Amino acid sequence: MKKTIIYVVISTLMFSSMEIALKVAGATFNPIQLNLIRFFIGALVLFPIASKTLKKQQRKIEKKDWMLFLITGFLCVIVSMSLFQLAVVATKASTVAVLFSCNPVFALIFAFVILHERLGRANLIAVTISIIGLIVIVDPFHLSRPFGIILALLSAVTFGFYSIISRYGSTQRGLSGIVMTCYTFIAGTLELLVLAWITHIPAVASYLSRIPALASFSKIPVLQNITLASVPMLLYLGICVTGGGFAFYFLAMENSDVSTASLVFFIKPGLAPIMAAVLIGEHITLLTIIGIIIILIGSVVTFVGNRVKEDNTVVPKDN
Repeated sequence: MKKTIIYVVISTLMFSSMEIALKVAGATFNPIQLNLIRFFIGALVLFPIASKTLKKQQRKIEKKDWMLFLITGFLCVIVSMSLFQLAVVATKASTVAVLFSCNPVFALIFAFVILHERLGRANLIAVTISIIGLIVIVDPFHLSRPFGIILALLSAVTFGFYSIISRYGSTQRGLSGIVMTCYTFIAGTLELLVLAWITHIPAVASYLSRIPALASFSKIPVLQNITLASVPMLLYLGICVTGGGFAFYFLAMENSDVSTASLVFFIKPGLAPIMAAVLIGEHITLLTIIGIIIILIGSVVTFVGNRVKEDNTVVPKDN
């Protein structure tokens, strides 16, 4: 249990600092380029662990697996995380952190709609509470940075969708969470690299540069702006935040259960804004604090509901 707590604490700290680190690095790097670099490094960090897991399972990656990875890589790295990075640039890191932490709520909804999974009473209450918290934070009647908030919500929605597709694919193909995540990062990085190359085609670059909303996608750099001074930040983003965060999350899951490991996402809405206020001086409004408290209540309801569900599904051992 002590190991699990350590894994959860480390993973929580890494994930909670993600938006802050991306906000700082975003001042130097193109948002899509930053995505490409951090997921490439993250894949390298996870690869040895994923290989060890595959060896233990006596499993090899097949062509059908790669079809799944290309889909999850596109949804996670290209769509969700690109929206996430653009949101961090467009609005407060603390706001993005809280809104993105609600992705499990959207995952529950997608599980109900797509996989026809039963939405238990606790989950239904948690979804309702979390949506109320989101509305309080967004404050639709006094929107100051609506574009960033919309991007953050879209990132959370698409990540929730990715989670369900990943879980469904993992169940169908018999792949562990760490293997799915590692190869999703690899596939997504390769797809993003191809996308970056396409944006350098003169006709494409010219078209994208004429549309303000798509300017970030014109001539996406790959290695530009990487200096000795920026290497520590890039390594922190890739090794600690992206690769390490997920690695410790799955280690916590392997040593305990899903509910305990998922405490990471339940604590993050409360911790990330505090870290943003302390480290980069972001102001936290009263509405944001109220919204965070509401979402944390929803997270507690989800955690307790999942814990009860897991306890009820445990098969008693014969005496």
